[in-house]
Amino acid sequence: MVTVNLGMLHYVLDHIYGAFMHRTKMSTPFFSRGWGGTKLEMLERMIKQLFPEVQVAGQNWPPTMIEPVWRTLWETKTATLREGVFRTPCEDQLLAALPPESHTARVAFLIPKPLPPHKMACVLHLAGTGDHSFERRLRLGGPLVKQNIATMVLESPFYGQRRPMLQRGAKLLCVSDLLLLGRATIEEARSLLHWLDSQAGFGKMGVCGLSMGGVHAAMVGSLHPTPVATLPFLSPHSAVVAFCEGILQHGTAWEALREDLAAQKVAMTLEEVRERMRNVLSLTDVTRFPIPKNPNAVIFVAATDDGYIPKHSVLELQKAWPGSEVRWVTGGHVSSFILHNDHFRRAIVDGLDRLPWKESPL
Repeated sequence: MVTVNLGMLHYVLDHIYGAFMHRTKMSTPFFSRGWGGTKLEMLERMIKQLFPEVQVAGQNWPPTMIEPVWRTLWETKTATLREGVFRTPCEDQLLAALPPESHTARVAFLIPKPLPPHKMACVLHLAGTGDHSFERRLRLGGPLVKQNIATMVLESPFYGQRRPMLQRGAKLLCVSDLLLLGRATIEEARSLLHWLDSQAGFGKMGVCGLSMGGVHAAMVGSLHPTPVATLPFLSPHSAVVAFCEGILQHGTAWEALREDLAAQKVAMTLEEVRERMRNVLSLTDVTRFPIPKNPNAVIFVAATDDGYIPKHSVLELQKAWPGSEVRWVTGGHVSSFILHNDHFRRAIVDGLDRLPWKESPL
């Protein structure tokens, strides 16, 4: 009788998928146009301002108020699906660095009926790498309508209709684009949570995301001034892990990055280029961000045999946020992404259950 190590099978599946996606010549690698020049320097300065050691309490709140323009896509007896657009609330310096295609943000909004918002919860879903449409995240949130949980899905800058003309798929052209995508996503998500609270009047809120979306969700939940359910799924504690340790390192244009530095009269070996990447991406280390206001409402869902995200990375963030919970699902990054939506939904429900209801309006 032949026994199969399922864990190893899942891990190998991640590597087969990764080889197909990132090692073949079918698409350009990540960062084929280099570091991003002065944009990268500007973003490094801006992101450092998010860390607690340079923050004054309350200085970044409230965020810029947004005014989404809505249209109804469909309506049934139990739910309504709307699509909204709004101008990204990013400050002028950030706006100037964003490609023009990314200036207008787009959200899908699935709302249960007929309860008033203050008796419902809403969870904001952020995009993982390559998640260009609303569909997968609406499929994840859709069944929660029965539990009076609304789903809001943000289209990330550089993705979907916000993708720059020269970019192929999810393969960002410059390292600065990754930081720009992250910083703009955080600004937009914070403004959306503020809108859901102050304008729409929801009784509870959460933020979740898969993979890269989970990193951004962790940052947004960390920076929010009141407790929100924070739900990072299949997520590392930092982009360093994804691009320097996991499978994505094989889809990164290391030679192009070295040549970009050489053109600036900076001679580096490939190993030194990797170290420079580690330093830049250390800005995405969520363990440097504040502990969320209610760490009990932070639930990580991680995979046992993830070829993209090693276990130590998930545990580092749990250790940095005492009171948070890690739940393990059996599988790899790709298989868990496909097979474990029920576990992700359970985490969303449980995270929201750990929050008190906001006082209802008179």
